[in-house]
Amino acid sequence: MTITFAHRGARFEAPENTIEAFRIALARGATGIETDAHLSADGQVVLVHDRGVRRGVRRRRVASSRAVELAAWGVPRLDDLYEALGVEYELSIDLKAPGVGPQVVALARARGAAERLWLCDPDLATLLELRGLAPETHLVHSTRRRAIGHEIERHAAELGRASIAAINLHHTDWTRGLVALFHRFDVGAFAWDVQETHHLRAMLAAGVDALYCDRVARMVAVVGEFESS
Repeated sequence: MTITFAHRGARFEAPENTIEAFRIALARGATGIETDAHLSADGQVVLVHDRGVRRGVRRRRVASSRAVELAAWGVPRLDDLYEALGVEYELSIDLKAPGVGPQVVALARARGAAERLWLCDPDLATLLELRGLAPETHLVHSTRRRAIGHEIERHAAELGRASIAAINLHHTDWTRGLVALFHRFDVGAFAWDVQETHHLRAMLAAGVDALYCDRVARMVAVVGEFESS
């Protein structure tokens, strides 16, 4: 079954990275939620994409704000997500701040959700550090094909040896052959920014294991149609 990650929740139906956006995404049938993690000034994991939040002309820096202050600006904590929506879904988190990974793992583990957690980072060294800390958690190398260069098979083998669960590439980077290459080393193929119906179908035909999409209902419908045919 292909994992359907709602990118920052149902962000066209509610403000992105909010509990309401996540709630709508799951109600629309997404099997996973994608979000971003920073640390607040008081050391709590907060779910927001950028290093600052804006309301009109006012701005607040995430790292210098307490979680309760950020909540007033619509930024939830990871704990708030688990408290509101439980743990019966896949959760993909982009690690946006140094040191946030271990805290995310600890929170997920406390909720019994570590086995449904997918931690994404472009820095392979960060993932390798997390591997020993969180053996039950899925680690994902988020990068671009051009960043790997000509050593693509060596990279696939390295990820396989390190028990990195998946590589996450832009959908335009994937081919059926590239998917097969990573699968040969037991590394999953994840595709992000898959928005249009024909792109969703192309990725499914190529054999990817997970999709990241802003249009949740469209993604769910296309995957349902593909997997039932």
